[in-house]
Amino acid sequence: MDLDENKLKSPEAKVTSAFGFHLMDFVSSGMEKIILSEGLSLSRIGLGCMSLPEDVSQSEQILRAALESGITFWDTADLYQKGWNEEMIGKLLPTVREQITLATKGGNEWNSDGNSWSWNPRREYLIQALDKSLLRLKTDYIDLYQLHGGTMEDPWEEVFDAFELMKSQGKIRAFGISSIRPNVVRKVLSMNSPATIMSQYSPLDRRPEEDIFPQVEKTNTRILVRGALAKGLLIDKVSQAYLDYSIAEVNQIKNGITESGYSPLAVLMRFGLEQKAVGSLVLGASNPDQVKQFARAFEEQKKIPSGLIDLLKSKYSANRYREHR
Repeated sequence: MDLDENKLKSPEAKVTSAFGFHLMDFVSSGMEKIILSEGLSLSRIGLGCMSLPEDVSQSEQILRAALESGITFWDTADLYQKGWNEEMIGKLLPTVREQITLATKGGNEWNSDGNSWSWNPRREYLIQALDKSLLRLKTDYIDLYQLHGGTMEDPWEEVFDAFELMKSQGKIRAFGISSIRPNVVRKVLSMNSPATIMSQYSPLDRRPEEDIFPQVEKTNTRILVRGALAKGLLIDKVSQAYLDYSIAEVNQIKNGITESGYSPLAVLMRFGLEQKAVGSLVLGASNPDQVKQFARAFEEQKKIPSGLIDLLKSKYSANRYREHR
């Protein structure tokens, strides 16, 4: 949908969404953005839509809060709630399409029992999956289409052929992969560098520092971080063991963050955004207040010196990948 910016700025602008609010209700904020080589604009904090509640009115409020906060990069997947997540976003998307950088994922095919899925990265399936996502999202293009997984055994030539076909047809602007496997990341980067790689990273999961981040820094690809808040264990959740960190070690890391003088949420944001390879942190929110907290913490993290992050890292050893190296 083509939008005339001058008309939208006028008092007469009355573009109403399916949820009943106006496009001009959404104001700009101090949220920073980066531009990828493909021209994609990513807000440094993205909205992970997997956490959206099934209540439409509640999800509406979260999406509205994201737009008002300048969080305009939204990430979903056809797997989430069996496609309902995409459908819900599609109720809003047509009236705000030009403001949003939209990402979704494919590659997981639901089995006939409707309760499980199988990995299917074949060309034919990915093309069909994208078309179904476009219908659910009520848009004619996806900004970033991601393979929702990946193994060394996948038919990568088929995968890239499917992505290139989608781009040539104007159905996607760029492609990415979601993988935490260093060997898969190296293989993909050597064959056809994606716009993005989604990977897990936080003070409790520093595995990408060993190999993935250094590899990506050499390219135009950027990392989309998931799990940046480590399930809240370093904020307000009861401590528990995490990967190869014991409860005592988790508490030690948590205390170091708490004693920093900054809010834990801001420190965790800075921890992720400090990495040169990182483009955006994709955070899930289950209510609008969380989104507003993200916006405030993003402003706060700008004040955190790099030396503080280096100091936190120096106090404990980074974990490493044991498999898929």
